[in-house]
Amino acid sequence: MNVDPTAPTASFPAQPNGRHGRPGPARYLVPALVAGAVAVGLGAYGKVHDPAGTAFNLAGFSSTGAVKSWLATAAIAFAVVQLLSALAMYGRLPGVRAPSWTPALHRWSGRAAFLVAVPVAVHCLYGLGYQTYDSRVMWHSLLGCFFFGAFSAKMLLLRAERLPGWLLPMAGGLVFTVVWLTSALWFFRTFGVTT
Repeated sequence: MNVDPTAPTASFPAQPNGRHGRPGPARYLVPALVAGAVAVGLGAYGKVHDPAGTAFNLAGFSSTGAVKSWLATAAIAFAVVQLLSALAMYGRLPGVRAPSWTPALHRWSGRAAFLVAVPVAVHCLYGLGYQTYDSRVMWHSLLGCFFFGAFSAKMLLLRAERLPGWLLPMAGGLVFTVVWLTSALWFFRTFGVTT
């Protein structure tokens, strides 16, 4: 079969009611369901799993709490790089013109933030479980599960049209910051800035 590369492409009939393939609310249903399933699944696992006390430890650190706190702080630093690179890419930083490598920096800082956050989440769920004995711990458990659910939805919605550009970074950044405040900052304030 021979294909003519210069042949005109077939046109599709117009959608009823003048719609031209714009995504409707149903497009957001699947990511929302996935986000809910991830968040509830993580919380349920953390609640029914017998906490092991620890999931990992790295040489040079005094405790798993110190490892978690420093990894979470590294994730926050990468998230700040991601925020600043996004602001630069979209011209929201006055007097700053984004270099050509800014999109790559943005993508890789996001990947790095996620990669260093995963061991923290694994330790929280496997080593400590979903706990509610104290309001700080309850909020940390709840928002940690919510963050990874929201992250799953973000990955599915990344290329969605008509999604407010500020929504995903604002929601993800806010939740991630609160998770860091209720864990790493609490650890540093309680035990000091140690390794």
